[in-house]
Amino acid sequence: VLVVAEGKLPSLGRLTAPMIVVQDVLVALERLGVAARARSGARIIAVTGSAGKTTTKEALRHVLSAVGTVHASAQSFNNHWGVPLTLARMPESCDYAVFEIGMNHPGEVRPLVKMVRPHVAIVTLIAAAHLGFFRNLDEIAQAKAEIFEGLEPDGAALLNRDDSRWKLLDKMAKAAGVEHVYSFGENARSTFRLVKCELNADHSVIAVKIDGREILARVGAPGRHMVQNVLAVLGAAQLVGADLGKVASALADLSAERGRGKRHILRHPKGPITLIDESYNANPASMAAAMALLNATPVSGEGRRIAVLGDMLELGSHSAKLHAALAELIIGTGTQTVFLGGPEMRALAEILPSDVKTEY
Repeated sequence: VLVVAEGKLPSLGRLTAPMIVVQDVLVALERLGVAARARSGARIIAVTGSAGKTTTKEALRHVLSAVGTVHASAQSFNNHWGVPLTLARMPESCDYAVFEIGMNHPGEVRPLVKMVRPHVAIVTLIAAAHLGFFRNLDEIAQAKAEIFEGLEPDGAALLNRDDSRWKLLDKMAKAAGVEHVYSFGENARSTFRLVKCELNADHSVIAVKIDGREILARVGAPGRHMVQNVLAVLGAAQLVGADLGKVASALADLSAERGRGKRHILRHPKGPITLIDESYNANPASMAAAMALLNATPVSGEGRRIAVLGDMLELGSHSAKLHAALAELIIGTGTQTVFLGGPEMRALAEILPSDVKTEY
């Protein structure tokens, strides 16, 4: 069945497929989403942030599947089409639903979260993503804080207490009328506090203090950034009433997504090559996480670390400075060879030292 805007009918000619004719396809999709939300009894979590949205959403999908039925956004369906489509597809009978909400301009999160009406709203991290459309990180935080405006009555905000914009987000959540504001991180005052973290090449072992008890977990996907996302996952699971024991156990099977840290082992006559795929997107925060992951990957014998980096987009007048700042990350990881592509990467290519083999 096709859903067709009335104004497009003449262009379809003699098409005989069944169709529903509407005035505006997007408005019709939004109404379907609102109807699906109204009939649902699921506990709903919404995720936004400058980095970690999809990883956190997929981790929530994974662990909550151990305790019930879960509906979640496909891929990165997080915009004005993807969010209502995900809502419209939501089964009436699911126990949990997880929605990713993205933006690159002010005012984009508000209408989406008011459709979703989550019980828990997570802000993963505030960083210089889409900085070309904002004057500073405070403005990015303010745009992300729109997510609090759609929370269900008695809903909860879950914030990264290690984030430099935590105080601003906390203030904005309370200004939006949110009475329950929780936090995650290493900060001693975090509601969901990391008290132990052992980072390994292919996994991490963590201890998290929640309600006076320590939850021990093995996290199947490596990286400190993944640990940070997992803190949000455990916090959200607690807030929606999931069994934390089962949730923590499920973290052992967590794996990185394609384009977001997934590893591939390539065969080579001189030995295996570990390819870390971080190709989906890039901003300064995700680039730092990717380089940290590269640094944590062991190199043996004549092995070396190689970085293949493309442009970080939508950074506006800050672009040259932020690309050049990657030099410190590259030098700090001991990366011997760098391949750079894209006009924005010229700023980095021009300042890398001679002992880093650079192809641009």
